[in-house]
Formats: sequence, structure tokens, C-alpha cells
Amino acid sequence: MNLLRDIMPYLLAGISVGGQYALISIGYTMVYGILRLINFAHGDVFMVAGLIMVYLAASLPLYLAIPAVIIITVALVFTIERVAYRPLRSAPRMSVMISAIGVSYLLQNLALYITGGLNKNYPSIPWISDSITIFGATTKRVTIITPILTVVLVFALAMLINHTKIGMAMRAVAKDLETAQLMGIRNNAVISVTFLIGAFLAAVGSMLFFSNYPGVVPAAGAMPGLKAFVAAVFGGIGSIPGAVLGGFIIGVCESVIKGLDIILMQYGVLKSPLELATFSDAFTFVLLVLILVLKPTGLFGEKAAQKV
Repeated sequence: MNLLRDIMPYLLAGISVGGQYALISIGYTMVYGILRLINFAHGDVFMVAGLIMVYLAASLPLYLAIPAVIIITVALVFTIERVAYRPLRSAPRMSVMISAIGVSYLLQNLALYITGGLNKNYPSIPWISDSITIFGATTKRVTIITPILTVVLVFALAMLINHTKIGMAMRAVAKDLETAQLMGIRNNAVISVTFLIGAFLAAVGSMLFFSNYPGVVPAAGAMPGLKAFVAAVFGGIGSIPGAVLGGFIIGVCESVIKGLDIILMQYGVLKSPLELATFSDAFTFVLLVLILVLKPTGLFGEKAAQKV
């Protein structure tokens, strides 16, 4: 028996799903970094992007459906930001959070109404859905593409933030929204761009995620959204590198826990399974509690200075 060969399928799956969590968690962390808002509807936007692909792929060729999904998802988030968040810009932070929760339930119930609560099969995307063998483990090509694409997108995002005018404006607004406005920065435009970047990443993440888990239901975005939020908190909410690292750590740990019973039984450590896979989701939230207790700012978070 070869431990590396036996554990490799779970590591590959964990890296893949971790990349998907990372793409979603960047949306959480960017919005929080600028508005100090937890956008609870972000996971449901991810689900809606999956449903849009299901319906568009039934009537359009995939080379048209894929860009259309991204455009429609970005337009949806732009509308949500204009209608549900912008009018509450000067309202207490709790009001905006309640609005985000309302948008989340609205998207879920609209999806329930449209689909009847039935599971919708996600279309198979040629090439990325093909099976390949790596180190003796058979997996889909999307498993390998996901971490590579995640790194490329994060690098492009870092270049945007650090080397463009809009990126400079985003950093200024994140530092001090009122002072940025006094300096002539259009805060509303910067905030809209931040939401749109998060929407784009969520749409890409949904294509990668549902290529691996092809069933789309109205609640499909809830758990990935929560895990991506935990990833953002784990890495230090407001920190993009932290969100990415948190997503990969949670994805790998979750996947290894799911396969731990099988591996331990193969090596004679267990005689019967402990059903550890049941606790794979619970692990994520135990991790959230631990990080909040031991290091509330996360791995890369900075302690905020209090103004007096």
C-alpha cells in the first residue's frame, strides 16, 4: 500500500473545492474591506449563477452560455447593490446586514418558485469535465484547472488593486471612506466595482463547483457560501491572500475528513468506519469558533484602531 497514492484523490478534491471556496470568499472579504458589510446574499448569487447556466445551456451553445452567465450574474449583483444596499449607505450597519439577509431569502425563494424545488442537472462542460489520471488517481480535469485558475485570477486581482487607478481608489475607500470622498473619489462607483468583481468571481466559481457537483437546488449556495465566509474569517476578513489561503485549507481538511474512514480501514487502524464524513461540515464551523477565540482577526487580519 502507498499512503500518498491512497490519499491523493482526497487531496486533489480538497485543493479543487478549496479553490472554489477561495473565489467565493474573495467576494465576502472585498465587500467587507470597503463597507464593513457581510454580504449574506453572496452564496445565493453563486447558486443563481448555477441555475442561469442550467437554463441558458438548454437553449444556447456553451460558448455563448458561459459568457452570458457571467454577464447576467454581474448585472444581477449590480441591481442588488443599487436597490438593496446603496439606499442604506448612511443607515446603521445592522440595517444593511438585515437587507443582505432579505436579499438572500428573496433569491432562494425565487429559485424555489422557478425550479419547484427540483434538482437541476448542471450541463457538462467539454474538456474541463473530462476524466484524467494523476499519480494513479482518476479525477476530472476541473480538479486541476480550479487551483491554477484561482491563482491566475487572484494574481490579476492583485495587479488591478495595486497598479491601476480604480485599485488605488478601492484601497483609499477601504482605508477611509469619508476622506476618500473628500479627495474626489466617487465612492459609489468604487463600491459598485467591488461588488461586480465579487460577482464575476462567484460566477466563475459556480461553473467550477457545479462541474464537480452537478446538482443545482435553491439551497445549493448556502453551505458553500457559509464555508467561504468562514474561509474569509479564518484568513482575516478584509485580506484577499487570507481568504484564498483559508479557502484552500478548509477545502483540503474537509475532503481529507471525508476519506479518513476509508484510509484508516485500508491500513488496519479501524475495524469499522466511524462515519467521520458526517462531521466534515461541522469541522468548518468548529474551526470558525476556534479562530474567533484564539485569533479573532484571522491569520492575516490587522487589529483595527479605534477612533476616539
